[in-house]
Amino acid sequence: MSGSECTAGEAATTERAATATKTAAQPKGWLVDLLLLGALWGASFLFMRIGAAEFGALPAAAVRVSVAALFLLPLLFLRGQAGALRQHWKASFVIGILNSGMPFALFCFALLTINTSLAAVVNATVPMFGALVAWAWFKERPSGWRLVGLAIGFAGVAMLASRNAGLHADADGHAATWAVLACLGACLCYGIAASATRRHLGGVPALATATGSQIGATLFLALPALWFWPARMPSARAWLALTVLGVACTGLAYILFFRLIERAGPARALTVTFLVPVFAVFYGTVFLGEHVTAWMLLCAAVIVCGVALSTGLVKPGKQA
Repeated sequence: MSGSECTAGEAATTERAATATKTAAQPKGWLVDLLLLGALWGASFLFMRIGAAEFGALPAAAVRVSVAALFLLPLLFLRGQAGALRQHWKASFVIGILNSGMPFALFCFALLTINTSLAAVVNATVPMFGALVAWAWFKERPSGWRLVGLAIGFAGVAMLASRNAGLHADADGHAATWAVLACLGACLCYGIAASATRRHLGGVPALATATGSQIGATLFLALPALWFWPARMPSARAWLALTVLGVACTGLAYILFFRLIERAGPARALTVTFLVPVFAVFYGTVFLGEHVTAWMLLCAAVIVCGVALSTGLVKPGKQA
């Protein structure tokens, strides 16, 4: 093992110890952040579906991140954290592509075919992808039960994709397969971004990381969005949906997310995806009149069980 690898290992150990200390000292703080983040990201599926229906996938994602960047930039300067962004802008921009640009576009594409509840259920696989990435990147090999959890979780996704539950009225099963694959691709991006944030942006203020990530995502999506910009001007309703999506569900939410990573670590931060489907199903049922089938609930239960095992949240055979 090289000296740099030893240093990285010692740094990771120190980081985990510091995170554990912070978590023990402020347990209620990060739990409140987790709940608020779940509510905001649950609502994001509702607003993405409304916006993507008129803008299209790439323009909707681009408007979302550009609004978030415009919202966060003044806050960054008011808080005096512009220097932190200048120092870490490269890592922030790249992580923004992985954590915002690509997954937002993929989810907007998926929501043209499937409803918000189904997309949010697939989104619950993020911690599993996070565990896989941590295995490959940090050599945090999952135990036997965690491997079982990964298999169970992905079996639940396969069950979801095998039927046409959660499709729009004019969509077919073939389109649903592509939509679910797009959601899984977004979840993989989130898993990579969480570990990349841990490795390259540890200790950077959450506001600086959030702002840099949205600027990076905006630059990444700018040209594709202009190319696919709709010929007909979207309605005020669609613009309002993407504005709320950018300010609340992206700008504010990513401040909470990066603060969660700092306070509780990436593994706990990613468990917000347990809460997101609950809020998304509620919003979709109340505001969009979406129908949640028994099959979707069964698949959701299988996925949640898999995620709980794969992340170590549930450890069979061990007493509390």
